[in-house]
Amino acid sequence: MKLFAALVLIFAATSLPAQDWAKAALEKSPRHREYVALKHGDRTVQAFVVYPEVSGKAPVIVMIHEIFGLSDWAKEMADELAAQGYIVIAPDLVSGLGPNGGGSDAFPSQDATTKAVSGLDAGVVTADLDAAADYGKKLPSANGKLFVAGFCWGGGKSFAFATHRHDLSAAFVFYGPPPPDADMKSITVPVYGFYAANDARISATVPATITAMKAAGKRYDPVIYDGAGHGFMRAGEAPDANDANKKAREDGFKRLVDLINKTNAGTASIRMAPVRANAVLASTAAAKSTGAAAAKRTGVAATKPADATTCHDPASTSDAKHDAAMDMAAIM
Repeated sequence: MKLFAALVLIFAATSLPAQDWAKAALEKSPRHREYVALKHGDRTVQAFVVYPEVSGKAPVIVMIHEIFGLSDWAKEMADELAAQGYIVIAPDLVSGLGPNGGGSDAFPSQDATTKAVSGLDAGVVTADLDAAADYGKKLPSANGKLFVAGFCWGGGKSFAFATHRHDLSAAFVFYGPPPPDADMKSITVPVYGFYAANDARISATVPATITAMKAAGKRYDPVIYDGAGHGFMRAGEAPDANDANKKAREDGFKRLVDLINKTNAGTASIRMAPVRANAVLASTAAAKSTGAAAAKRTGVAATKPADATTCHDPASTSDAKHDAAMDMAAIM
């Protein structure tokens, strides 16, 4: 029986995503990291907080983990963002739900963590995120600017949080699903999307989201990264990352930092005008065909947003053609 129990523990450990590289990078970080207990009602949420090494006050990012919980990669990502000059608060949204009342690191397998995250009540998640945002805004080192960024499952929750929280400066959605169309009317900040070309389950939602956000009069700026797969922000920095995921990760991170810095400095356009897409389609041929057909029917010409970033293979068509294709697809 002891041998059987040992084998079960070994299997559970090896079934978790191998993220030793993320843990090693985090342990080398010079930045101050701590866990804080965020209390609201009768619930306590553990949050991982990382501070930047800066002399002045800094913006706050509420970072929402993937469906795999507050993993080593999620904590390493929080640290990487803090290195750019931001205070990052990453709540463990399965706090107290693991074995013996533990959180993400208490579950015996990736499957168990995934099930726990998938089963979370949306209202409780929103309350947990509110607690994280409220905590961050009250920090003496915070400058009053509040952002939310989420990945995978957390990307969808980031989009949803923008429909609820009205003191945000912007929301960043990494390959997550959109909220119901009716909820988009309550969004008061720009929503920036980061999607993978090889991720039909999520990226197929982008055209309809463009249409819905445009109808609601909201700013939605999606980019689809050529050749990348779902989860490219994590997969793109793993030791076995392929070139497409590496490039998407690098370009996506740069775009995220640039947008935060522009908004923090007050130079980014935050007008709540109807959405204009600046996205790269997975198929250049499809983009050309869709754009040409739609343009012929509507006679509408597309223009590129001044503050948007396009990331695509240099061999693909021009930015303007990609922009036109996505815009025309949105109004077909």
